Amino acid sequence: LEEAFREAGFPDGTFQVVVGDRSTASALIDSPISLVSLTGSVGTGVQVAQQAAEHLKKAILELGGSDPFLVADDADLDAAAKGAVAGRFVNTGQSCIAAKRFLVVDSVAEELTARFVEQVRTLRVGDPLRPTTDIGPLVNEAQREEIEGQVKDAVRKGARVEVGGKRLPGPGWFYEPTVLSRVTRTMRVLREETFGPVAPILAVPDLDAAVREANDSEFGLGASLWTQDLKRAEGLVRQIDSGMVFVNGVVKSDPRMPFGGVKHSGIGRELSRYGLLEMVNIKTVQVFPAKGTSQTAQTVE
Repeated sequence: LEEAFREAGFPDGTFQVVVGDRSTASALIDSPISLVSLTGSVGTGVQVAQQAAEHLKKAILELGGSDPFLVADDADLDAAAKGAVAGRFVNTGQSCIAAKRFLVVDSVAEELTARFVEQVRTLRVGDPLRPTTDIGPLVNEAQREEIEGQVKDAVRKGARVEVGGKRLPGPGWFYEPTVLSRVTRTMRVLREETFGPVAPILAVPDLDAAVREANDSEFGLGASLWTQDLKRAEGLVRQIDSGMVFVNGVVKSDPRMPFGGVKHSGIGRELSRYGLLEMVNIKTVQVFPAKGTSQTAQTVE
C-alpha cells in the first residue's frame, strides 16, 4: 500500500506502514497526530479511547460483533441456508461481521437447520493457501480453546451438535465447522462473541421475538434478515439495534457504504463519504459583502 501511494505521486509520508507492538501504538497515540482509528477488541478499544481522550483526540473504533442472522417463516430457505454458510464461515468465522447468532422462527427452524447442515458437511478443511479449501485454521491455540470451551458449555447445557463439534488432530489450530441446535440464551455461544466456525441456532416463536433476541447483546455491528415480505422488513430494519442490516444477503463491507456499529461494537464510521467525513474537520466560513457593494452574504461549508 505504501508503495502504491508513492507510485501514484503522493508526497513521501502521506501513507506510512509502522510495524510494532502495544508500546509502539501507545507512542503513536501520544504523538502529534489528530485522530486515532482502531480495528480490534472491545478491551483494546476502551484503552485506546481513554488514551486518545487524554489528548482530546478523536477516536474511531471498529470493535467486536455478534451479528444476528434472522430467518422469517416466509424466507427462501435455500437462499438463507446458502447465506448462513457464507456469513458464518467466512475466514473460518474469524470476522467481526460474520453471522454468529442464528435466530430462526420455529415453523421453519428444523428445515433451515437441515439445509444448513447439509451444506456445512461439504466444506473442506485444510491449507488456507489452497484455492479448494473452505475452512482454515484458527489464529492460535488460545482461540481454539475458547471456541472449544463455548461448544462444551452449550452441550453441557443441552445443545445438540448437528455437525462438527471437535478439534481436528494434527498440526495447525483446526476446529471442525460446527452447527448447534436446541440452543438457549444461557449458553456462552449466544452470550459471547464466537470467533470461530461455530453456528448456534436458536428457535423463536416469531420474527418479533427474533428481533428482541437480536437486540439482547452488548454488540451491535451488523445483522442479516431473511424474509420475502420487504414491506415488513423495512419496519424491522428500524427495530434492529445495529449499525448495518442486510435483507436477504450477508453482511459485508463495501467502499460505497458506511461501515460501523453501535453499543460495544464501536464508535464512528469507516468507508463511503461518511467515513471520509470522520477523517476531516468541517470548517464553516461565512463571508459578508463589503460595505457599499451589492453582493449578498455567502455561507461556505
